[in-house]
Amino acid sequence: MGFENCAPLDFTIAKNRNDFEGALTRLASAEPQTAFPLIEGQRVDGGETISVENPSHTESPIGTVSLASVADSERALTVLRKGFPAWRDTSSEERADILFRLADLLEGERNDLSALIVLEAGKPWREADADVVEAIDFCRYYADIVKERMSKPLLVGEVLGEQNFYFYEPRGVALVISPWNFPLAIACGMTVASLVTGNTTVLKPAEQTSLIAYRFAQLVYQAGFPKSSFAFLPGIGETVGAALVDSPDVDLICFTGSKAVGLHIISKAAEVHPGQRNVKRVIAEMGGKNAIIVDEDADLDEAVKGVLASAFGFSGQKCSACSRVIAVGSAYEVFVKRLCEAASDIVCGAAADPASYFGPVIDAEAHQRILATIEAGERELKLGFRGEAPKDGYYVPATIFRDVPTSAPIWREEIFGPVLACRKADSIEEALKVALDSPYALTGGLFSRSPKNIALIRKEFRVGNLYINRTCTGAIVGRQPFGGAKMSGVGSKAGGPDYLLQFTEPRTITENTMRRGFTPELA
Repeated sequence: MGFENCAPLDFTIAKNRNDFEGALTRLASAEPQTAFPLIEGQRVDGGETISVENPSHTESPIGTVSLASVADSERALTVLRKGFPAWRDTSSEERADILFRLADLLEGERNDLSALIVLEAGKPWREADADVVEAIDFCRYYADIVKERMSKPLLVGEVLGEQNFYFYEPRGVALVISPWNFPLAIACGMTVASLVTGNTTVLKPAEQTSLIAYRFAQLVYQAGFPKSSFAFLPGIGETVGAALVDSPDVDLICFTGSKAVGLHIISKAAEVHPGQRNVKRVIAEMGGKNAIIVDEDADLDEAVKGVLASAFGFSGQKCSACSRVIAVGSAYEVFVKRLCEAASDIVCGAAADPASYFGPVIDAEAHQRILATIEAGERELKLGFRGEAPKDGYYVPATIFRDVPTSAPIWREEIFGPVLACRKADSIEEALKVALDSPYALTGGLFSRSPKNIALIRKEFRVGNLYINRTCTGAIVGRQPFGGAKMSGVGSKAGGPDYLLQFTEPRTITENTMRRGFTPELA
């Protein structure tokens, strides 16, 4: 493959800083934006609207979203169903070339897209740029996979007098439901995986980040994807989302979000409705409660740095974030002391401020829920550290609890905020047992210098993405294909060599070539 990852911006270079600040200034001074549903490439007006907040400065809305109705969803699915045969029969090479053009368009608007993510999702500079980089990588990686591995039928089982061909065809109409925490990368990755394999696709983004998803949808059409192959339907999950999930015209559902919603979608997809043609395939990534083990001989400088980034980067609002730390033996007291000291130096502030290590959480509901979780923990557990956070906006301070029992909700339940639980284990074996005691299995980590213990963890710490002596976040397309097991999800790894196969139906054609004569006059 000729794929190469897009490099993140180096903000130590003055030009990069100045260009990014310019994009933020232009966006902040522009008129508020509006996102609309898009069907057949045309915007759909009317209906209910919602305001889009800047979670860093909640008194300053940055735009509005016109919400799709259930009737809009039905119309969109009718268009996509009718458009499916033509898009299915478009060559893989042509679909891949359109996807390469989309990657170029995203790269051409890189700073503007990142700036919108900063304001709409509250992601600091580096995190916002990484979001756009990942979207670009998904496009080019999947286009390469289709061109090089899936474009031609494979001749299998060669036998004299017989030809057997194995090839892939799209499943039909796909529904993509994307989250707010990676509002461009995940929306893009799931959508283009579906489109490039020949499925017609509807994208229903998270309500909180529909503006960046709308700009992405516009670029999908601009790149050259047919108007009958794609629709964009911002809407409320309980209404439009539910109607799309239940529709007999949907053949495939690709979802990233909470375990509760993911399991509900899986259960609803199992119901067969009148007129339904296929058993619905569900691809779901549903979160994690991820642990990092710090061994007795770990390099504590690296461990502290890696845990801080994994736990508090983007305010802990990553399904891969570290929310549990298990330190072995004598390392525990020293590690927790140094971790709390280091946490006191990280800055919580507005996402647009380059000095901010992490910014706000996404919305009022998350803000209230996480603060209530911290307050409950302070009543019942031993607080190791609680930082400072601004009052204007949805800010939650970095919080570390120590000596946390494994029965505590903070130890067991996904919080999706800057809250870290720490406890001690007497041995690496005990630490492993405690780490695995979770319904989730997304990411995990180890800091150790022991070849024996590293080998043990590699073999027995069964999570989707295991990281040794580094952060447990920041998976890169093609290098760390991403996805979990157990209650963390179902399906193959995004950004990996077999991810696209889930969007297809394999077929075989067998021909007996020992035919008796020819009838060219009937050709």
